[in-house]
Amino acid sequence: MSWEKGINVSNVSTIICGCRRIFLGVGAIGKMGFIAEQLKAKGITSVIAVTGKAAYASTGAWDHVTKALDAQGIRYVLYNKVQPNPETHQVDEAVKMAKDAGAKAVIAIGGGSPIDAGKSAAILLEYPDKTCQDLYESKFQAEKAVPVIAINLTHGTGTEANRFAVVSIPEKEYKPAIAFDCIYPLFSINDPALMTGLPANQTRYVSIDAINHVVESASTVLNNPFAITLAKETITLVAKYLPAALQDPKDVNARYFLTYAAMIAGSSFDNGLLHFTHALEHPLSGIKPELSHGLGLAILLPAVIKTIYPASSVILADVLSPIVPGLKGDAGEAQKAAEGVYAWLKSVGVPEKLGDIGFTKADIPKLVQLTFDTPGLTGLLGCAPVGHGKDAVEKIYAESF
Repeated sequence: MSWEKGINVSNVSTIICGCRRIFLGVGAIGKMGFIAEQLKAKGITSVIAVTGKAAYASTGAWDHVTKALDAQGIRYVLYNKVQPNPETHQVDEAVKMAKDAGAKAVIAIGGGSPIDAGKSAAILLEYPDKTCQDLYESKFQAEKAVPVIAINLTHGTGTEANRFAVVSIPEKEYKPAIAFDCIYPLFSINDPALMTGLPANQTRYVSIDAINHVVESASTVLNNPFAITLAKETITLVAKYLPAALQDPKDVNARYFLTYAAMIAGSSFDNGLLHFTHALEHPLSGIKPELSHGLGLAILLPAVIKTIYPASSVILADVLSPIVPGLKGDAGEAQKAAEGVYAWLKSVGVPEKLGDIGFTKADIPKLVQLTFDTPGLTGLLGCAPVGHGKDAVEKIYAESF
């Protein structure tokens, strides 16, 4: 079965390749010297580094950054308070620090959370009268941002390659997403040697994030051959190299291909966009900020597959074949596809359901309402290949217990 049979050739696609330059490979962090030279050539003499509490230092990335900046005489301040599932007030704190230092660029170091926070700060430095909550409640449309340098420390989000960012508004339990061309990173670094210290669960969850990106991007109403081709390659690579990375966390070969898979998955959903799984996960970690995004996605994925498979069976049979072999692309095999995906998740150590992470079925009405109230999420739902009303959302949550 070939995914080409699922393409509507009359659908005029926009193919997006936005990030200016991504350095990929063991030792790529050494490109910080070149990047600092480029910043200096643009007249940038002060920057802010936005990162989490520990990995920026423990991986050795920070030593490379400071050495490169010092060599060019570029001043820097460090904001290292970004938490997983970052919140708007943290971005506002970083922006204030950056303004006080006269920063004209952002170096974001970490996984998706620090890079997304850094992207958000880069916008707000160009809109000094706005807050991060203004940004994520769509009170203005961002058309400019200071340059962003992304140093990626996980292999999952793909944010180093695309124009998306996510920050939570804790007071409302909202976890909205934004997408603006102005936050494509100017340069990104994907150095798998910086990722060998990822704990086993984080290794699982970030890789599953990449899987979800491409399952969704390949099956949206906006899909295109580029997004689907990247989807198939992403799942092939994760299926092969995630077990190797779990067996030997220091295996830089496995980390390299997982990093590449996550990067192209980021480009895949930059082109095809996302739908159910991400729209429904954001309320989960909006309510429980301690929940790993990738774990929430894993829990929802089988029910989402069951829901969308009849409308995208030809494409999904092909792109899922590395983890669910034997699918024929028939609409009637949705249950088989969903069960196969769940079996694969269990095989890599992620068997959880919603009840295992503290939710009950009594939470479903609130989750459904948040899905429709959180800014930006109905836009994702509108990309789903099947009906995306409240009944469909409620059913996916219910089937994820």
